[in-house]
Amino acid sequence: MSFFAVLFALLIEQLKPLPRGNVIHDALTGWMRWTGRNFDAGRDHHAWVVWCITVLLPALLTFAAYQAAAHFSLLLALAWDVAVLYLTLGFRQFSHYFTDIRDALDRGDEAEARRLLTQWRHLDASELPRTELLRHVIEHSLLAAHRHVFGVFFWFVLLSSLGFGPAGAVLYRLAEFAGRYWAFKSRTVGAPINQRLMNLSQWLFGLLDHVPARLTAFGFAVVGNFEEAITCWRRDAALWKHPNEGIILAAAAGAVGVQLGGSAAPGVTPDRSKTFEAGALPEAVLADGSTPGLPPVPGHLRSIVGLVWRSVVLWMLLLALLTLANLVG
Repeated sequence: MSFFAVLFALLIEQLKPLPRGNVIHDALTGWMRWTGRNFDAGRDHHAWVVWCITVLLPALLTFAAYQAAAHFSLLLALAWDVAVLYLTLGFRQFSHYFTDIRDALDRGDEAEARRLLTQWRHLDASELPRTELLRHVIEHSLLAAHRHVFGVFFWFVLLSSLGFGPAGAVLYRLAEFAGRYWAFKSRTVGAPINQRLMNLSQWLFGLLDHVPARLTAFGFAVVGNFEEAITCWRRDAALWKHPNEGIILAAAAGAVGVQLGGSAAPGVTPDRSKTFEAGALPEAVLADGSTPGLPPVPGHLRSIVGLVWRSVVLWMLLLALLTLANLVG
């Protein structure tokens, strides 16, 4: 049933994507704010309390709703799976920016491409050289595809196969959301935060993302240049501050033969006055060096799109085979 739930959710999301700044996003932001305000008194152990209430409680409620639906009908349980996946999978929530930037570059309108990148990531991109502009678009798109698609896919399939329904999708997305939210709060002037809560949220998401990040990188290697992807993975992943991100970006760079990483260009800084829904982390523009390969050109954007979609097809085929084997068995 997992295969059909993912397939239906992806199809619906392609036809009717959730807009940016949607009511679900606003509700989650309000939920994070409420739990932090009511359960965080600044002590170390309160960080665990807030995280469990913020992330684990909704996942458990999702599981309970799945159990109730499955008690009445398997079709109702499938519909609940699809509904939750539709809200947690987010291909189109970021892909329209990628497409618009690519179209602007195809027209030779670099100013519009920089404006769109600024609007998307809230980075000052007004002085970005063309190569750096392309690098930022590629890196942010790859990480967004992983967090909105492949990571959700892994945790949904894993916990669904254990009988927990779509609880895994909620667990992963809320853990990722919490890590970003508390990091944003920690660098917003005038917004005190329990530093332990921010560190704990990011550490726990790193644990949850450990296996999905490596599976995403492996998928990129399989559908791209396998030898170069694995070589870059082993040699260059440590260039990035966060290991999981470094593995994904290094493998993708080797898979398509593009140069990624490197220090930010002068003047490229996060705009901390912006709202959480689009604010970028400071380290999102930094790496301690670059991978080998060709400097990014517009053609690489199409290569990245192909890489991501081939990976989606790869994992869907594997899931279909597992589903078929389970039905036959």
